[in-house]
Amino acid sequence: MTDDTTTTDAVSADSATADTTTTDARATDGATTESAPGRLRRALPPSPVSERDWPWLAWPLLVGLVVTALYAATNAYPAFGAGLYTLTADAIRANGYALPATVPHYGPRGVPFAYPPLVFYALAVLRDLGAPTFATALYLPPLVTVAALVPAYLLGRDLLGDRRAGTAVALLVGLNPQVLQWHISAGGLVRAPAFLLALCGAYAALRIFRDGETAWVPVGLLGFVLVALTHPTYTLFVVLTYLLFWAGYDRSLLGLARGAVVGLGGVLLVSPWLLTVASTHGPGVFTGAAGTHGGVGGGLTHLIQYGPSFALIPVAAAVALLLTRHRVVGVWTVAVWLAFAQSRFTYAVGAVAVVASVVVVTERYGDDVGATVNANVGTAGRIAVAALLVVSAVGVAGVGYEFAGPDETTPEFVDDHDVAAMEWAAEETRPDATFVVLGDAAEWFPAVAERTILVSPWGAEWRGPDTYGPQLGAFKNASQCQSASCVERSLSAVDASPDYLYVPKGSYTVRGHHERNLGTLDRSLALSGRYEPVFENEGVVVFRRTASN
Repeated sequence: MTDDTTTTDAVSADSATADTTTTDARATDGATTESAPGRLRRALPPSPVSERDWPWLAWPLLVGLVVTALYAATNAYPAFGAGLYTLTADAIRANGYALPATVPHYGPRGVPFAYPPLVFYALAVLRDLGAPTFATALYLPPLVTVAALVPAYLLGRDLLGDRRAGTAVALLVGLNPQVLQWHISAGGLVRAPAFLLALCGAYAALRIFRDGETAWVPVGLLGFVLVALTHPTYTLFVVLTYLLFWAGYDRSLLGLARGAVVGLGGVLLVSPWLLTVASTHGPGVFTGAAGTHGGVGGGLTHLIQYGPSFALIPVAAAVALLLTRHRVVGVWTVAVWLAFAQSRFTYAVGAVAVVASVVVVTERYGDDVGATVNANVGTAGRIAVAALLVVSAVGVAGVGYEFAGPDETTPEFVDDHDVAAMEWAAEETRPDATFVVLGDAAEWFPAVAERTILVSPWGAEWRGPDTYGPQLGAFKNASQCQSASCVERSLSAVDASPDYLYVPKGSYTVRGHHERNLGTLDRSLALSGRYEPVFENEGVVVFRRTASN
């Protein structure tokens, strides 16, 4: 896949010809003084996107918008949960935009507000402007995910030296269900901006270390600060990328100094938030959370426990690149695979590795197979465009099936019946009433009902593995029970004695996996003599624990 007009040098030349030196100046007493905006524009690098890029960049952006439309058409409510995120933003609003100590209603003690705060403050502003709970979580994450295809394109284009390669990389990222699942869904309220910023950080690292462009250092610094204030795992991804790109492309003391400006400067700039959280909750709040979701090296731990069970195609492509000119891409992919238990990171980076392997195969073995085609640049270009069209069409069809098929990757945690039950709880129960909610609707319940749930793995990671593990186990076990005694055993593991028990009827999900209540649990609770139904609709029955219990 070699574009005669789009080699790495040509791409860099296009960027270099951008208008970057226009200076706002004014004459004062015969002297020319440069304005602050002019100095800023001169200090920053030129735009990496030229007019030649727009057709190739617009393509994956359009496909991303189609994916967004498919997701919105197949989901009446957002996939997964963002109730905790919404309530966190509301806690900021209630605290006059000062950093709150805790977020209420998730667990008996609430959740320590140790989350990186940037997105929550932005969400608080949207909430103050009237942004609705579910619509915000449904539409905003996929649109931010589409924006992340811009740095994905730039990484593919500049790492492989071909605009068509950039388009291919962006398409593979934007059509991968493993990447989409955690970014366009409700949890993407935080993860999608973090993904966008992390890819921007990776691109800045490429320009700093491979191209030696000092003008990208302030961009890299800004990106690192923003991602550090958005999501911890994506911050670690950026740190790993910086280290690998320095070792792979630079290895000079000057490059190390540039990277230190980004890394140490970023730590310095986010230190006020870090110190505030540590002084409120203790420094252990960060180390405790790090041990609950895989942490650094989570991919290696997964590999040891379960074998190579995910992202095998990108990793195989990466290994094949280790002896080619794209070996840094190969090392980057393998390192991310071993470092992170979350496969979305490997699939995103692996998109570059997969396209790079196609480029290598085409360059190495294409002469004999397609000499005639290679002799005709126009024919080769049309074949490349046709291949991208096929990838787009097949990818969109596959994503549509994933969204609407029986094993959907974007399950809704709530429906109209859940929302009605939550609104009943908000109106008909005491403000201090406590609930245990079975099934994934529990994640949204505090945000809609404004009542406390006693079993809540969401946010419990900030209290450490000793809290998170039992809470997660109690939630999963109780949500799969088919008898009153089973529920009580599960709740006793975390000393939960709720005033009300919220039981889904029919089909529901537990941690995104489908379960079904055919009425066995309802009858067992009603016959136990310790619970009485106080609300019921087609999808939910709410029981109140009687005084005799």
